Amino acid sequence: MREETANFDKLKTELAELSTEREVGGGDEAKASSSPFAKARVFKEKLGKEELKIFLFGKYDKNNAILSIYAGAGGQDAQDWATLLLRMYERYCQRKGFKTQILHQSFGEGGGPEGRIGTKSATLEIKGPFVYGFLKKENGVHRLVRISPFSPKALRHTSFALVEVIPEIKITKEIEIKPEDLKFEFYRASGPGGQYVQKRETAVRIWHLPTGISAVCQSERLQNENRERAMKLLYSKLYQLREEAHQKEVSKIKGQKISASWGNQVRNYVLHPYKMVKDLRTSLETSDVEEVLDGNLDKFIEAEIKISE
Repeated sequence: MREETANFDKLKTELAELSTEREVGGGDEAKASSSPFAKARVFKEKLGKEELKIFLFGKYDKNNAILSIYAGAGGQDAQDWATLLLRMYERYCQRKGFKTQILHQSFGEGGGPEGRIGTKSATLEIKGPFVYGFLKKENGVHRLVRISPFSPKALRHTSFALVEVIPEIKITKEIEIKPEDLKFEFYRASGPGGQYVQKRETAVRIWHLPTGISAVCQSERLQNENRERAMKLLYSKLYQLREEAHQKEVSKIKGQKISASWGNQVRNYVLHPYKMVKDLRTSLETSDVEEVLDGNLDKFIEAEIKISE
């Protein structure tokens, strides 16, 4: 809270300075390229970013996030779509200055144009201020319609991929994990198509036996480091499971049915027969599909954030 207050105090100071500069300069609107006007545009962008944080009041909105992508039905097309989504979110994070690391990526079969290899599933760790708050409403099914690059007859194909976003939760006594409830698997990490198989079993998968939930990490070179990261991920998943159970009970009491489960797409991406990205919750749409897939998600994410909970 102190940080947010300090940021607004800085903006107040900047606004006062801009007002003084404009008075000295005579407020000539024609000189839009002059320094005061350039500063005003920058100030407006800063103010917009701070105003957006007002909507991020959730318990974990300030936390880092774990974003997972799972290819749906559709074989290679769906796996390729999962890869495109992974790239989209990585580009978005680069634009925002967030740090990312792929904790785990399960690759599909090769083939298609340029022999590219798709993704069955991937887990991306994202670190930065308000990461979970920005990305939490990306949860749900994302649908792609295009001419399949894997179709010899160039047929149109619809692909689905599921995106899940959970906050990174620090391990505390709030969630108890008993050692006897855990099963550890160690294996050799590998790249696309089984390439670059490591000689040592550094990759770690941890199963929580009572719930069947698992967490995987293969990004680090040492087994202990992968084990520690996998435990943090498992803890976050178990906490999210508990929160979802609580929300279901609340929904029953309120008489509401809120679901972002498989089959309920939140956003459509169409590349053929026309170009359009449309969010089904906010009705926001754009024809610049390539720009969106390159990580320009600000308009969509800002609109999602402003939706009433």
